[in-house]
Amino acid sequence: MEFLDFYGNKLIFTLVLFAFIIITRTIVFSTINKIASKWGRLHTRTAFVKKFINYLFAFLLIVFLPLLWGFQPKDVGLFLSSIFAVIGVAFFAQWSILSNITSGIIMFFSFPYRIGDFIKIHEGEEDSIYGYIEDIRTFQVIIRGLDDKITTFPNSMMLQKGISILKEENIESLKRKIAKKEEEDSKTSEDSASI
Repeated sequence: MEFLDFYGNKLIFTLVLFAFIIITRTIVFSTINKIASKWGRLHTRTAFVKKFINYLFAFLLIVFLPLLWGFQPKDVGLFLSSIFAVIGVAFFAQWSILSNITSGIIMFFSFPYRIGDFIKIHEGEEDSIYGYIEDIRTFQVIIRGLDDKITTFPNSMMLQKGISILKEENIESLKRKIAKKEEEDSKTSEDSASI
């Protein structure tokens, strides 16, 4: 009985915290599912975003649960700052990985291109990348070129480069232009071989 008298309020607040997190998580996941179906996002991309939302809720539990049970904020702050110091060093060493993951989450909510779209990544006239978006993963976008070559492009770079969605008529003219350029290149190599 003493246990319930002493810890009763803390148990109730803990149950309320868990209920709040479960309800909020359900609402957030429902919103993510609606966005994914509205914008035609793949299940793997949706699962990726949900995983990071789960990490966020776990972090909230790690912060608020000790405070509910009577730990002093300075003790919790010291514990969290120690953890963040270790994590910060690890992420600083792998900054590009962190930026690609963050870019992947941003692309889920605001990326105007879908899997199957034919795009041009502007890298200058000669070096531009053309192809169909085959997959959008945690760290990179997979692009299949007209020659069936696979190119991976980092998520963070997709947010930094100019990208155009090309229509079918543009794709056909591009195929003709590539075929003409290959023909000219083969003639040039034949001419240089004959000299």
